[in-house]
Amino acid sequence: MSYKISFQERAKLAIEHLSKQSPVTYEKALEQVKRLKEMSQSKVKKQSI
Repeated sequence: MSYKISFQERAKLAIEHLSKQSPVTYEKALEQVKRLKEMSQSKVKKQSI
């Protein structure tokens, strides 16, 4: 993979990549948020340094 790529080329590739993804509905996004919130809750809180 070539790492010497211009910003415009990288943006073009990103748009192409995003256009290939399936669209996300609002309901699916809410389900994902709910699942992530449930997974992130922990009974043991991490101690800050």
